[in-house]
Amino acid sequence: MTADATSAPVEGTQTAGPAKDGPAARGPRARTTTAYLRYVAGKVAGAAVSLLAVLVTSFFLFRLIPGDPVKFMTGGRQVSAEQLAAYRREFGLDLPLWQQFTDYCGKALTGDLGTSYQFNAPVIDKITEALPNTLLLTGTAFVLYTALGIVLGTRSAWRHGRLGDRIHTGLALTLYSIPSFWLGLLLIITLSVGIGPIPGLFPTGGMESGGEEGFARVLDVAHHLVLPVLTLVAVEYGQTLLVTRSALLDEMGNDYLTTARAKGLRDDLVRRRHAVPNALLPTVTLIFINLGRTVAGVILVETVFSWPGLGGLFYQALSVPDLPLVQGLFFVFAAAVIVMNTLADLIYPLLDPRVGR
Repeated sequence: MTADATSAPVEGTQTAGPAKDGPAARGPRARTTTAYLRYVAGKVAGAAVSLLAVLVTSFFLFRLIPGDPVKFMTGGRQVSAEQLAAYRREFGLDLPLWQQFTDYCGKALTGDLGTSYQFNAPVIDKITEALPNTLLLTGTAFVLYTALGIVLGTRSAWRHGRLGDRIHTGLALTLYSIPSFWLGLLLIITLSVGIGPIPGLFPTGGMESGGEEGFARVLDVAHHLVLPVLTLVAVEYGQTLLVTRSALLDEMGNDYLTTARAKGLRDDLVRRRHAVPNALLPTVTLIFINLGRTVAGVILVETVFSWPGLGGLFYQALSVPDLPLVQGLFFVFAAAVIVMNTLADLIYPLLDPRVGR
């Protein structure tokens, strides 16, 4: 055997000495890390571009809304043209549109979203004041409809074609197609006002009755929370159920599940340990999208139930129109969804190593 033949390492064998720590040993891991960092940088850059596009859109879009905010601020009183001009100068509405835009972008980048016309308060203060109320409502509903959708979607897929699957799928499609405000009004009529033998059990709206302290106040808020949460859960759980069911059905025909059963694993273990983890990506995407929407709130539901959150605040701002408040809320809503989508993209490679390579 020649020296050239013996010097070449056989593929699949380990080399002795320092070669273990050389570039050949750590190359694949280094390439994987570099690829993931490039993947992260691309997703973060895309999110930054999206946020910039939202910033531009939020400024120009709501200036198409009919109505004069200055006339609203006068409360319908007869005022002179000089007074109207003074109001416009005070809020910078007399400036050219391009200058209003540059001022808006410059302030937004520093966290200053302007001053609300109707509340005469910083927009960021109004948002932080209403945000906890929105998170309480939409966060509670999010946990409930996500858990319900995943559990029922998994059971429906594993027993697809049976009576339970048909009932769950049909009910989910029916409720998901119902407008949330209409369902909310039905619940108010039947469970708040009362109809026939059904008495009024829950408040018609608001977050609390007032005058309660301590644990009694917690119970009062929970009492007001029942109907809006029930509305959101009934409408939203169907989407999670259908996505989970579809993803799991795609996995059920794969050979690895047959192999797992052939090894003697119980059906529940095959589903829990093998099928469900491999069907998670579409569901994770939906979960993060819905998580971003918890910040945005649900405008129609909050309006129907007079819930003092960001959704109700957005509706009030649109009716004026209160341009700084509308722009600020729109930016916060969109930014929450963009950030959550970006986080979902960054988590994908942890769930499926094939992503991001």
